[in-house]
Amino acid sequence: MTTVEAPKYKKAEFVSDQDVRWCPGCGDYAILSAVQQVFAGLGVPKEKFVCVSGIGCAARFPYYMDTFGFHTIHGRAPAIATGIKTARPELDVWVFGGDGDALSIGGNHLIHAARRNLDLKMVMFNNRIYGLTKGQYSPTSEKNKKTPSTPMGSVDNPFNPIALVLGAGASFVARTVDTQISHMRAVLEAAHRHKGFALVEILQNCVIFNDKAFSHITDKGIRDDRQIDLRHGEPMIFGKDLDKGLRILPDKIEVCSPAEASNWVADGPTGANAFRICQYAESGDIPVPVGIFRSVETPVFETEVHAQMTKSIATLGVGTLADVLASGETWQVK
Repeated sequence: MTTVEAPKYKKAEFVSDQDVRWCPGCGDYAILSAVQQVFAGLGVPKEKFVCVSGIGCAARFPYYMDTFGFHTIHGRAPAIATGIKTARPELDVWVFGGDGDALSIGGNHLIHAARRNLDLKMVMFNNRIYGLTKGQYSPTSEKNKKTPSTPMGSVDNPFNPIALVLGAGASFVARTVDTQISHMRAVLEAAHRHKGFALVEILQNCVIFNDKAFSHITDKGIRDDRQIDLRHGEPMIFGKDLDKGLRILPDKIEVCSPAEASNWVADGPTGANAFRICQYAESGDIPVPVGIFRSVETPVFETEVHAQMTKSIATLGVGTLADVLASGETWQVK
């Protein structure tokens, strides 16, 4: 039996010939570079990749990737990707979009892609603002946020993307940061290894309309104390000197000594602790979680669809669409 060697690429082979048209300093540049690096190292034939996007700054992604791709309509990228992956399960399908595209007009498509558990990888750039349309508040903008569309401050309670997709039954849920390149690459690689729907939220800075939105979490001087990296099977330890831990109790999660720290479990059947830890206030004692919240193996949508089709053909025989339309209780109108 001949073993087919996995193809080897360089990052440059995934760089398209299009000029990148994001604002100078935008976090999208770092995400683009990380994705190109990750794709080059996955061992997937280049022609198998498909990048799908909706509308927004992040949605320019397919132009900048030298892969197959679709720049679709606002919020509908998961629906288009669902069709691609169902029709061509062998393709490596990735969806790219911002928090507005994915959670506002596209919220319905996101939750259904998650609950169906298609083998899609969805990368959500969360900058808590609408950038392309000049700074309106988005579904993740914090309460009291003043923007051109909320001049007196938003009265909305923002979406928590992690809690939302956990509630929708997503089998892989993770978070990373645009400025933490090694961590971002590791999370994207883990998402790719997962067989099923994977949501990666990236905290991304918009230098023009929402600069420093995550500085209280991501600034180098404080991030070790304000973030905790969730790693399956490892103790929940954080701090610049790794001198603090988190302990999961039945009624709360609390800061403790490293020796008392609970081990993080990402493959629990319900994702209950992931749902708990993602909802603490960003300014409280509990650090903001990044890393992998949930990773469980469940049946994959397109696999089951094709198994159903195979069984149907074996039972009913091969037919045409016209045969299907004319079968059962049908009649002609003359």
